[in-house]
Amino acid sequence: MSRIPPGRVATYGDIAALAGSPRAWRAVGSIMRQCRDPGVPCHRVVGSAGALGGYSSLPLKRELLRAEGVEVAARVRRFAQVRWAAEKPKSQIPKPNR
Repeated sequence: MSRIPPGRVATYGDIAALAGSPRAWRAVGSIMRQCRDPGVPCHRVVGSAGALGGYSSLPLKRELLRAEGVEVAARVRRFAQVRWAAEKPKSQIPKPNR
């Protein structure tokens, strides 16, 4: 999550996929729920299609995203444009079969 730049968002599923378990989006949410480190930008992780998802305070999440320039109403506006797409580290890219 710390790789998500300010002004960008990723989904719970995006984070699960980066961790190697694309269907473990609920586990990502459970882990994030327990995170109390203010240095981890949990507010940049949203539900699919830009829904705000969970957070200790949705108004706070909305304000943190707005402070970074993300347009937010009930969902992240212009979701496709602000969605962050990380590249997998080379060690996680499968090698082609020969």
